[in-house]
Amino acid sequence: MALSFAENRKKTRQITVGDVKIGGFSPVAVQSMTSTHTQDVQKTVHQIKTLEEAGCEIIRVAVPDEDAASAISAIKKDISIPLIADIHFDYRLAILSAKAGADGLRINPGNIGNEKKIKAVIDCANDYQIPIRIGVNAGSLEQDILDRHHGVTAPAMVESALRHIDLLTSHQFENIKVSLKASDVPRTIEAYRLLSQQIDFPLHLGVTEAGTIFPGIVKSALGVGMLLSEGIGDTIRISLTSDPVNEIRVGYEILKALGLRRHGPELISCPTCGRCNIDLFDIVEKVEQFLQKKKTPIKVAIMGCVVNGPGEAKEADIGIAGGNGFGILFKKGVVVKKFPQDRLVDILKEEITKIEDIT
Repeated sequence: MALSFAENRKKTRQITVGDVKIGGFSPVAVQSMTSTHTQDVQKTVHQIKTLEEAGCEIIRVAVPDEDAASAISAIKKDISIPLIADIHFDYRLAILSAKAGADGLRINPGNIGNEKKIKAVIDCANDYQIPIRIGVNAGSLEQDILDRHHGVTAPAMVESALRHIDLLTSHQFENIKVSLKASDVPRTIEAYRLLSQQIDFPLHLGVTEAGTIFPGIVKSALGVGMLLSEGIGDTIRISLTSDPVNEIRVGYEILKALGLRRHGPELISCPTCGRCNIDLFDIVEKVEQFLQKKKTPIKVAIMGCVVNGPGEAKEADIGIAGGNGFGILFKKGVVVKKFPQDRLVDILKEEITKIEDIT
């Protein structure tokens, strides 16, 4: 089956972060950022490994001081995914991070310093052959741009990005990706649309400071999802005030919903109605926990009605439905087994494990 939004992806230049390709027609990469103090190597490594298990493909760490920059060397020894150093204010920390083994740098042009300091970062990135992300943030635009645009607008964000792209390319550095993040969806979407029309560097998508898990998911699904549906975007980070593992889960769910990536099982379930005679919420929760660490890209359905359930979920690879004391197992809408209702979850787990063993 053709992927729904894959064909209209805009082709961008391809760069490499560690061993992950970004841009071109490479899969949209899913990344996150640690919430630990980077200086605490043990806690940071533990969190990164947890994120790796969830499917994180690139990790970013905050580098607020020299101790954090130095810690990158030890962290890199114990992780398997590329690491990006997030730099604000002090250009020297970018240089120290690169020397410690960072696979990429994220700098905020609005606060990194004058051209001489940025040139020093460019030279270092060239020496170590690592990319730089120009991370434009609505909250830290240059004053002259704010004055000219009468505040923080999408065109103002784009002007800031173009200014710093020109600065880097004027020094023969083109190993670049760009982000334009605001905390509101309309401005974020407008900024990315405008910039995408003017450059072919890969774009990192996100709605910054999106908030706690429910509003954050909604903002991110709308902002990131709408842009991806238009073919814009090469890598994403979902920003949530929550366990960063949730950022990875949401990121993949957005990509799966658009047909851009398949990562692990997809769980579908009915919203329940008066015909439902089983504790569907409890069953879904148990199955969802079971599926979290599974890698096989199958579609699993849990339905509350044995009569309509299989037909309503006929596109699912495998599913269960129950009611009136008995349950059924179905595959592609066809009932293949009938059993006591209290065995619904166990039967489904057994069948999914069989599929994993085959694949």
